This record gives sequence, structure tokens and C-alpha cells, in this order.
Amino acid sequence: MGAPLEEQRIGFIGLGVMGMPMAAHLVSAGYRLTVHDINESTAARFKSQHPAIDVAKTAKAVAAASEIVITMLPSGLEVRDAVFGEEGLLEGFAPGALLLDTSSSEPWYTKEVATGLSAASVAMVDAPVSGAEAGAQAAELVFMVGGESSSVKRVLPLLHVLGRQVFHLGPVGAGHVMKSINNLITAVTFLATAEGLIIGKGYGLDPAVMNDVLNESTGMSWISRTHIPQRIISRRFDDPFKFELMVKDINIALRVADDLGLKMQLSAMAQKLWRQSQGRVPKGGSVSELVRVLEKSSGVDLTSTDRPQGGV
Repeated sequence: MGAPLEEQRIGFIGLGVMGMPMAAHLVSAGYRLTVHDINESTAARFKSQHPAIDVAKTAKAVAAASEIVITMLPSGLEVRDAVFGEEGLLEGFAPGALLLDTSSSEPWYTKEVATGLSAASVAMVDAPVSGAEAGAQAAELVFMVGGESSSVKRVLPLLHVLGRQVFHLGPVGAGHVMKSINNLITAVTFLATAEGLIIGKGYGLDPAVMNDVLNESTGMSWISRTHIPQRIISRRFDDPFKFELMVKDINIALRVADDLGLKMQLSAMAQKLWRQSQGRVPKGGSVSELVRVLEKSSGVDLTSTDRPQGGV
């Protein structure tokens, strides 16, 4: 049996859209938490909401206070900097500690970090997520995990607090490869769904009704079930997942394919289209902006009429 929750010291670095609700769930579950964010006001706000947590000024201080440190950062570069940079985690970790990276990181950086930590007798598990902000808030994330079985077993209680499913895919780096593949498939599906709806709207069909058809037919996907009605038909275009992060994940998956000598023609075309669209989206813009780009280039907007939706 592990130590009681109140005796387990957990660190958390990265209190952004995903990290803040994840850290809050751990506090609610009874874990002793030490947090750090590059934005001191963000960490201070989290402290005001959860007075029992400790705020550290550096990643090193988080590691020194923790047995397991969780990172939720924009990419593998930020994770690598958090580990190897000045006042970084590596300087504070004690032998036997563990890094749990839930970021969407590049697997080659993950392996580099894991190798450096291993030399200091520190384990690493990569566990990127699917579920977006809503999944983080509801503690219904899906974790794609890479790491040694013994290390994965150590972090399972934490993952079960934060999510609804955990899949162990292989050694360190396997989770991040799976995450990039998941987002590549999502990106291709998003393109195909949006273009199909534009064709139909150009012909005179209502996009909301078309989307209802997709959701009762073989064209159904996560995009049609959630993104299209909530973000596009509503004209909100407000998915919190950033456009550049989707492009980053597409690039990761295609680099993995290239390293394996695999030529993925459809994926390569999707990568080209997403990259071209990125130049027409403001920096920091939502992934939803893809549809605005397609609407402008086609001259067809996916606005809905007041026609009844659903079957008759």
C-alpha cells in the first residue's frame, strides 16, 4: 500500500487551461500539492482558491518538495527547459522521484528528458490527454501512457483522479506518439467534415440538419458531435485548443512517419492545408478558426436557418 494521501507530496507545473482544473481535482482528492507557473499571478490566484497548497517560485523547489511532479505545458521544449534549465527539476529531484508529463510533447524530447532523469535515478511517465478543457474540468480525461510498468503503477491513482480511462501503450514516448496520431486523425476529420458541410450549404442544405444526419450515420465523429454544433453552427469559434498546437501535433505525427520511412499521402496533404491556413489565423487563435478560413476561401458560410432539426 502507498502512503496516505495527506502524506503523498505531489508537484504540479503549468496552471493553464488544462492544468488549473487538473491541479484542483488533486487538491480535492486530498493530495498535498506544491505548484509552480511561469505566471506568478496565476499561481497566486490558484493559491487564493486552494489555501492548503504551496506555491514554489522555481521548478527546482517543486521537485525538492515532491515525490511525483506533474507537468502540463505547451510542448516538449517547455518540459525539457523545466527539467534541465536553471533552477530546473533535475536540480531538485531526489533519487526515486518521478516525472509525470501530461503535456502534448514531442516524443524525441520525451526520450531525451527520460534519459537525463534516469541518470539521476528519477523515473518518467508520459501521459498526454484527450478530452480538452471540458474533460479536465469534469475529471473525464483519457490518458495515453508510456513508461515502465512499475512507474505507471505509481501514477495510476493520480490518473484515476483526473480521468476516466488510462491506456498503457508501451515504453516512454509511446503516449506522446499516440497523442499526435489522435490529433492527426482529428485534424483530417475536421477538414473533411467542414468541407462536406460547405458543399452541402453551397447546394442549399442547412448545415445544422446536415450535422444531425452525420450524427445518425457513418459520417459521425467527435467533430460532428461536439465541435460543429457547439463552436461552428453557434458561430462562437471559441474552442480553447490553439490552432498552432494542432499544427504542432500534426507535425509530430508526420515526423514519426518520416522517421519510419512511411509516406502518408492524405496526412501530408492535411498537414499542408493546416499549415497554409495557419498563416491566415491570428497567433493564439482557436482551432475553430480553420472553418473561418475555409468559409472565406469558398465564399460559403456555415450559418444555419430556422428550419427544424432532427428527423421527421
